[in-house]
Amino acid sequence: MIPVNAPFLGKQELCNVADCVKSGWISSKGKYIKQFEEEFARFCGTKYAISTTSGTTALHLAVSALGIGKGDEVIMPTFTMIATAYAVLYTGAKPVFIDSEPRTWNIDVTKIERAITRKTRAILPVHIYGHPADMDAIRKLARKYDLFVIEDAAQAHGAEYNSEKCGAMSDIGCFSFYANKIITTGEGGMVITDDKKLAERCRLLKDLAHSPKKRFLHTDLAYNYRMTNMQAAVGLAQLERIKEFIKIKRDMAELYSEKLSGIPGITLPVEEKWAKSVYWMYSIMIEKEFGMTRDELMSELLKNGVETRAFFVSMHAQPVMKGMKISGLAQKYPVAEEISEKGLYLPSGLSLKKKEIIAVCDTMKKLSSGGFKK
Repeated sequence: MIPVNAPFLGKQELCNVADCVKSGWISSKGKYIKQFEEEFARFCGTKYAISTTSGTTALHLAVSALGIGKGDEVIMPTFTMIATAYAVLYTGAKPVFIDSEPRTWNIDVTKIERAITRKTRAILPVHIYGHPADMDAIRKLARKYDLFVIEDAAQAHGAEYNSEKCGAMSDIGCFSFYANKIITTGEGGMVITDDKKLAERCRLLKDLAHSPKKRFLHTDLAYNYRMTNMQAAVGLAQLERIKEFIKIKRDMAELYSEKLSGIPGITLPVEEKWAKSVYWMYSIMIEKEFGMTRDELMSELLKNGVETRAFFVSMHAQPVMKGMKISGLAQKYPVAEEISEKGLYLPSGLSLKKKEIIAVCDTMKKLSSGGFKK
């Protein structure tokens, strides 16, 4: 079986974790936390980085630190992973969903302005599958209406928009270090910002809001979102190789595109001229010309030893949203609906071999030329 993804871990990760165990610093204190945060901030080009327990908690921390809450609205794409919407809902605020644009599958910036109301506090773009959203247009709107921008860069470590790093182009940016991300800590996340007060607020809220004057005296309703030293030890070792990992992802995408181009009924991922995508997952759409549906293709690939994943189910179609009194759920989001129905990603792990990519592509060619029978 060729897995859709798998973590890529080396000797340095093991050495760092062993050092934590030997030293006894296995919880949320220790040298690796500080080093990982400092090095990640340096990589992104920001002043501050605050580690958390997951990408979801990074997003929740960011929204909370900005003071967004009940009665507020946050504009975001409907086509995203549900953690993006949950992070807003946890604060009592409401997400406002926007359709995708058809090329990169990111939020359609031409539809944002009409969704802004007196309740809007922030725009939350997501850099889908490692390709940057159109940040200049988003920042222009944010300045015009005095809104915060929160970047969900969970899938976009090292991706660039006009040479600016994703996550670092806004008031606050958020990352995930789940096992399938470009760099991993197993579970884990990071918030980045250039705003000192915002960084301090994040640090306070992620650690139960102990009073600076007296421990166990708590100043705010806060959370336990502390990353462990062992997780940071793994992350630091991963971060040392991030440029290598990004090159592997981009080389992998180039090979996939070369081998799959020309097969009728496959829409390949694009890279806009202003973008450097990191191709977190090699993502495609299956059109009717291919000769079968997306789900039929996934089933046939699995029979041939190739694991795949369907695209996200859009937020407006999620059953959990129906009880949340969120407006706009009955609207049509035609691009996002088409993407959700037709999209899948192919094996994209960092340890994937060239011969495995070729085998996946050869199998798809075979299936597209009549090898599939209903």
